[in-house]
Amino acid sequence: MEEKIKVGVSSCLLGNRVRYDGGHKHDRYITDVLANYFQFVPVCPEVECGLPVPREAMHLKGDPDQPRLVTTRSSVDHTDKMQKFCDVKTRELENEQLCAFIFKKDSPSSGLFRVKVYGNSGQAQKKGRGLFASAVVNRFPLLPVEEEGRLHDANLRENFIERVYCYYRWQSFLEHEPDYKKLVQFHTRHKLQLMAHSPKHLAQMGRLVAAGKNMPRDQLLEQYQESLAEAMALKATVKKNVNVLYHIMGHFKTFLTGDEKTELSEVIEKYARFMIPLVVPLTLVGHYVRKYKDSYLQDQVYLEPHPAELMLRNHV
Repeated sequence: MEEKIKVGVSSCLLGNRVRYDGGHKHDRYITDVLANYFQFVPVCPEVECGLPVPREAMHLKGDPDQPRLVTTRSSVDHTDKMQKFCDVKTRELENEQLCAFIFKKDSPSSGLFRVKVYGNSGQAQKKGRGLFASAVVNRFPLLPVEEEGRLHDANLRENFIERVYCYYRWQSFLEHEPDYKKLVQFHTRHKLQLMAHSPKHLAQMGRLVAAGKNMPRDQLLEQYQESLAEAMALKATVKKNVNVLYHIMGHFKTFLTGDEKTELSEVIEKYARFMIPLVVPLTLVGHYVRKYKDSYLQDQVYLEPHPAELMLRNHV
């Protein structure tokens, strides 16, 4: 894929000195690896809403569901200023056609999970979400989002990037005058990927597509998109991947020799016992797909959901 995917990102993660202390939180994986595939749209809510660098540190205070953004020493409340910025910025981001957003963890504006919210007693609960992160999630509920810290977990990283590429393919699909026939083709290509994430959603989406011929197109696409996002948000596990691998093996039952069946079964079982990463059985499967030219499998996104150069499946 030559075109880079547009992804929003907290500006400090790119090495920009926009933090309250004049520093940054440069993440090398984002700039040295993901930047080869993603075109980043940086956002620093604090600076862009009009606050200086450096500035007094801030934290969230009050109700975790509706926290206030307050400076830590002087107790100046910047909530209204930040919320006005969020309203304007999220409208602007609609024109960017983002396929994901990577947020700075623990930030009172951009933290996505378990951000500290301080009560009147001074005690903190890790139950909050940064004001800007919350605004992005509310305006783009199907957009893949993640924190940079969690990208250093191999399973979370692979799942997030797989979601980004799936979201990108879906947005590209919508841009090319989709009709019922094209949706059937899209669904068919993604069947094994959906099976690896959620067999339940795969069955549900299969029924939706089957009934979709008699549905208004926009209603069908909206329901399919929601189910697709829900399914991809569920992590592909070793158990579910093993199920997919044996399902793939079934496509070869009339082609594989006895030795080839034994070899593939042994490799799948080693993966099931956490002895080898997913890339090993998939490499062998890819060899058989090319050797026996199975047209259904050749078209399956599951076998190459993201660039192999990212080596994501070398670690899961």
